[in-house]
Amino acid sequence: MSIMQDESLDTARKAIRMRQLITTCQDSFTSLERCNKPVIASIHGHCIGAGINLIACADIRYASEDSVFSIREVDIGIAADVGILNRINKLVGNDSLTRELAYTARDMCCSEALEFADCLEASIRLAGEIASKSPIAVQGTKVTLNYARDHTVDDS
Repeated sequence: MSIMQDESLDTARKAIRMRQLITTCQDSFTSLERCNKPVIASIHGHCIGAGINLIACADIRYASEDSVFSIREVDIGIAADVGILNRINKLVGNDSLTRELAYTARDMCCSEALEFADCLEASIRLAGEIASKSPIAVQGTKVTLNYARDHTVDDS
């Protein structure tokens, strides 16, 4: 946020620089979705800000019982703008819940999201299972799933 405090820039130039920063952040997270290998996220404790954006880009998410998720941008007076609002609704599948979380910045505990006993062990076990499959088949499946999320069958 030092861009906004740079007194050598006028308001328009600050806005341009801020937009460039936001786009760079969006591209960074999107690169995880575009990775040709499956991305597995293992969550422990609080998952907010960049953390929730990161896990939303993962192909598979495991969370420990103590995990807490929150979209807190509204609490600091900004809109969540690096992709979480686009991605989370498709993951949660409940527009009402997505809006509630984004509007209130409330914490959502793991038991409300989904519960896994030992997420790190399960993540490692799953990674091994996926790694034992044909890399071409797994990578092709990932590309197809990402495409399907944003398109209809007729688009295929």
